[in-house]
Amino acid sequence: MLSILPQVIVDGLTLGFMYAVVALGYTMVYGILEFINFAHGEIFMVGAFVGTEVLLIFDSMGALQSMNPYIVFVIMLAVAMAFTGALGVGIEKLAYRPLRNAPRLVPLISAIGVSFLLQDLVRFTVAIARNEFYVNSPILFSGSVNLGGVASIPVKGLIVIVLAVVMMISLTLFVNKTKWGIAMRAVAQDQSTASLMTINVDKVIMLTFLLGSSLGGATGVLFAQNYGTIDPYIGFILGIKAFTAAVLGGIGNLRGAMFGGVLLGLMESLSGAYMGPLTGGAFGAEYKDVFAFAILILVLLFKPEGLLGEAVKEKV
Repeated sequence: MLSILPQVIVDGLTLGFMYAVVALGYTMVYGILEFINFAHGEIFMVGAFVGTEVLLIFDSMGALQSMNPYIVFVIMLAVAMAFTGALGVGIEKLAYRPLRNAPRLVPLISAIGVSFLLQDLVRFTVAIARNEFYVNSPILFSGSVNLGGVASIPVKGLIVIVLAVVMMISLTLFVNKTKWGIAMRAVAQDQSTASLMTINVDKVIMLTFLLGSSLGGATGVLFAQNYGTIDPYIGFILGIKAFTAAVLGGIGNLRGAMFGGVLLGLMESLSGAYMGPLTGGAFGAEYKDVFAFAILILVLLFKPEGLLGEAVKEKV
């Protein structure tokens, strides 16, 4: 059991960093609007399909073999991020902005409706274009990197980790160091006061959706390259787990979302590898999803603000 531990940790980190980047989208929206954008998982899914479609177009043109795979990968990321960023802005403008002053349950129901709408639109489009509900993505990067003989990490997994870290650091620096980032933090603290200080609240919220959705689309491309097969429902489970990661770390806290995503990926990987042997075969790797959601229940029961979150004090 100990001999496979390094490889299990490597696999858990790859999965955890994907959870972390998607969790950032949830926590950014919650930090400003205090509602859960349950359509974010489907935005991730759309990014996976858009990036894969770009790759398949290159492949059908016969250009995939002659082009540098890193250039193709950058083009996939750019197109997917632009498309999902615009999609996120459109969703905010059409489905959320008119309900901004409504009771909190109303925009939540709207988000769930948008989630199902995106699922069915992608399924309908893929069924017409491909005559099937799933797509097999060509893998640009093969081979693996040996880690001292104790574990190996596929090149595609290494790219996931490196890009996820770059995106998370870039977002943190943007929020903490730039004028727009300061405006986002001001709106998150008090929208009314921020508007009195000449901050355009609508533009700040639009920027939040643009950034969060772009990151979700980029993570969808990483997912497609890492796992090869995508379908219109990949965003549901991964989105729920990313939301679990955001709650685990502290919803509304960027560092909490990063920490929660990596921690959840590691715990899920460890439970999938060791749950069977430790329980004598009573529970196998198929119970790793149950384990992830059991963690969410425990966190909500004993530390609802999350591991790195702060208890909210009601202003009187």
